[in-house]
Amino acid sequence: MSVATVSVTSSAPSIDILIPAIEKDLATLPYVIDSLRRYVQHPISNIYIVSPNNSRIRQLCSRKSCVFVNETTVLPFTKKAIRYSSTRWNRSGWLYQQLLKMNGDHICREKYFLVVDADTVLIRPHRFRSGGKSIFYCRNWSQPEYFRTYRKLLGAAASAPKSCVTHYMLFESAKLASLKRTIEARHGMSWHAAIIRSINKKRQFGFSEFETYANYVYSGNRTAVLLKNAKNKSLKIPAGSLTQSQIQKYAGSYRSLSFHQRKGYSTPGKP
Repeated sequence: MSVATVSVTSSAPSIDILIPAIEKDLATLPYVIDSLRRYVQHPISNIYIVSPNNSRIRQLCSRKSCVFVNETTVLPFTKKAIRYSSTRWNRSGWLYQQLLKMNGDHICREKYFLVVDADTVLIRPHRFRSGGKSIFYCRNWSQPEYFRTYRKLLGAAASAPKSCVTHYMLFESAKLASLKRTIEARHGMSWHAAIIRSINKKRQFGFSEFETYANYVYSGNRTAVLLKNAKNKSLKIPAGSLTQSQIQKYAGSYRSLSFHQRKGYSTPGKP
């Protein structure tokens, strides 16, 4: 895969980037990193890769000038502490990586940081702040449980007119910290304990960090948010198999491509 470089917008604020990853993501992660550097129209201070202590991911971070973060240092517990599974599926790791993202304000140093899934490659220019407003990339469908959990956490219905679960999102550290304080004040416990307790663990898709943060920000001041169609396309082929002409063709209709082959954060349940 090869993509052309775009220029950084001079008025755009500097950002950090955070990508949770596991070893299976190594098939796409190099392309994700390259696309961010080419298509994000903000100065990028650091790209943080949050991962288990994996030598291959450490080597990639060194090669790509990224900052490796051992995931066990991000939260006061590890993935093993989460029990979110049935006889048919296991969502414990999937939830854990969402909680890792929600503590990104303790990793990243810039006022704004972009969280990106390790299987999603940008193929067109992206800007995430414009005219003092945050830009959220959206889609028209979501999981009902995301909104049920949001109501449990915050005591109000989600108000954004579209879903913001689109594989990447810009967080403002101060607003993310405010969201977590609000959850803690309402539930009388840590924000992550409140999230884990609020999820209906009989259902697979019980929480979304993107949906929760976006709706919290939108409910606070909807005029400070711009919503754009994400135009994401999912593919079941290796990221490295795409030619430049294929990328250009997809870019005519889409902004990003997702290569959903990750299994480590969402594994089948044991019989």
